[in-house]
Amino acid sequence: MQLRVAFASSDRVVIDQHFGAASAFAIHEIGLDTSRLIEVAQFIETAMDGHEGKLDAKIALLDGCAAVFSEAVGASAIQRLLSKGVQPVKVENGTTIDSVIAMLQGELKDGPTGWLAKAVTRGTPKAAERFASMEEEGWSE
Repeated sequence: MQLRVAFASSDRVVIDQHFGAASAFAIHEIGLDTSRLIEVAQFIETAMDGHEGKLDAKIALLDGCAAVFSEAVGASAIQRLLSKGVQPVKVENGTTIDSVIAMLQGELKDGPTGWLAKAVTRGTPKAAERFASMEEEGWSE
């Protein structure tokens, strides 16, 4: 089980950006005992002026992510993220990406709850789909 999670970060270490004005996102793939940085996307500087068009590229980038962690996120961005299946999560300034990854891994091991449980369920193929996929790969009884 691997989850893709994005972090609004200017340095790939600390979560220090507002979602709408973020200059960069670091996307990690997180498993029970592993995590790896899989993508870094940088954006031109944008003011927090309520212009919805600036969100399109950021929301498109997060396709397939279970969550995005940032210092803050506006109401319209929250609605758009949730409609795409991406959970926005607000953290305090100075929160490190590594600490959030450790927290998520701990929750995955202990039995996820809330949005994380839903993300895990969404990412787990149903039995019929899984067996069909295995058959396509050449597996047989």
